[in-house]
Amino acid sequence: MDLKLDGKTALVTGSSRGIGEAIARGLAREKATVIVHGRNRAETERVAHEIIAEGGRAHAVTGDLTIDDEVERLIDEARALAGRIDILVNNAGGSGEPEDWATSRPASWAAAYDRNVLAAVRVTTRLLPDMRKAGFGRVINISSLAGLMPPAGRPDYSACKAAMNAMTSSMAKAVAAEGVTVNTISPGTIRSARLDARFREVAGERGVAADAAWEAIEQAVLPLFAEVPLGRVGTLDEIADAVSFLVSPRAGYITGVNLRVDGGMLPAI
Repeated sequence: MDLKLDGKTALVTGSSRGIGEAIARGLAREKATVIVHGRNRAETERVAHEIIAEGGRAHAVTGDLTIDDEVERLIDEARALAGRIDILVNNAGGSGEPEDWATSRPASWAAAYDRNVLAAVRVTTRLLPDMRKAGFGRVINISSLAGLMPPAGRPDYSACKAAMNAMTSSMAKAVAAEGVTVNTISPGTIRSARLDARFREVAGERGVAADAAWEAIEQAVLPLFAEVPLGRVGTLDEIADAVSFLVSPRAGYITGVNLRVDGGMLPAI
């Protein structure tokens, strides 16, 4: 299926590694021009250069999304490199130190809110006016299953992701009539480099060779972390494919949705 992304430009925040990198690569495969963003110049440029080497179109910008002036600068730079930005994927953020209700501090909550929610607000509010004027735009907020079914630990992170879910619903209603859609992707248990390393560590503790085939590692360890009806973890490409569809013109009647990519972990409501 042609997703009709040729000629569209996408800014993917936090795309120098992990889920963001996979999303940037996926959009480039669909012929979108991708603006790769990160805080580390070398890693950000690596992703952009590899996309170009594979036949895609990409540019690299860097900046700290918790600082207003840096956000303004990197967006100006992105526009100078690629023109109008049609698609925004708010992926930057993440959790901080692994606190729980015995150790959690207000300062940690404030910092988490800044790098997850307010970072997305800073970028989105600068790009929405042009999208609304053009009559086309796509905003994807990368949330987490933790925002819908919070675990006991890392309460600040779960609260931030719940806030992003609410932000999506409000924004979608505000801009729908102007051709702009706003949706959330909530990943469940996804095989990243960090998850792979953690699973192999736990597998070794349970007598499974750390260099065993992934399928053996997954079968032995996944039930200890999550009850996934599909019986496996998700892949980075599955997240990227979901994003690519939702930002495409073919998904023009889908807005305000929280799409769970979780293998069926959360029952449908």
